[in-house]
Amino acid sequence: MSDWTTLVAAEDLAAALGRDDLIVIDTRTSLSDRAASEQAYRDAHIPGARYADLDRDLSDQRKPGGGRHPWPDAADFVATLGRWGVTPQHQVVVYDAADGALAASRLWFLLRVLGHRRVAVLDGGWQRWTALGLPTDAEVPAPQATRYEADYDARRLLDAQQVRSLLDSGGLLIDARAGERFRGEVEPLDKVAGHVPGARNRAFALNLEDGRFKSPQALAQEFAPLLQGRAPQQVAAMCGSGVTACHHLLALTHAGFDGAGLYTGSWSGWIEDPQRPVATGEA
Repeated sequence: MSDWTTLVAAEDLAAALGRDDLIVIDTRTSLSDRAASEQAYRDAHIPGARYADLDRDLSDQRKPGGGRHPWPDAADFVATLGRWGVTPQHQVVVYDAADGALAASRLWFLLRVLGHRRVAVLDGGWQRWTALGLPTDAEVPAPQATRYEADYDARRLLDAQQVRSLLDSGGLLIDARAGERFRGEVEPLDKVAGHVPGARNRAFALNLEDGRFKSPQALAQEFAPLLQGRAPQQVAAMCGSGVTACHHLLALTHAGFDGAGLYTGSWSGWIEDPQRPVATGEA
């Protein structure tokens, strides 16, 4: 069986359940009610799935200056992987409520930037899994702890100064927020509206069609005018807090543009320094 490195169909995952080298992780997240998210997992999930909490497991809320979802240190994240029983040899599949836009793509990129290639997001997520009537249960697994040793590829994790350097050198910064937030017309989450000067807007929802990712060919055709011939290493994604930006990183990789970076603090991190410039309107 070939490795899954970007997306996996529900039917293919269902056929693989029970494999010794497979670990499934549920990342369903409600930003308004974290407790309800974990309770939903406890009520029903894909058999064998572990649960990942966006704030507790995929962020480090102890860090100042990193935006609303600060990027966790590698040592802390690999310890979390160890508690889940994940090793570098495992095929990992992550899912959230529907389209991978929240914690699923974030966990996918956390693993990828550690060098873990065998990780994929469940295309269509929990919504498609249940719509197809595929198996679920409420048993919470007790995995045997493992030791995961790895470090991030720091070249793919950018801070504010590195974002400025990227833009000054002709690189591309893609903002994954909805257009009205990018333009500064509304801001439901952060204290300042607008965007990083020089960023370009592409809402993450454009990667999807009927709740699933578009084909690699369609995504490549849509991203090409933005990239304008730039190598992926000249590209970074951002959003409000470094979560939905990972949806673009997944889509870019699925389209054949592997290697782009993440502005980890994103908009909420950028505006923590009032001296940083803010732009509004179209790019």
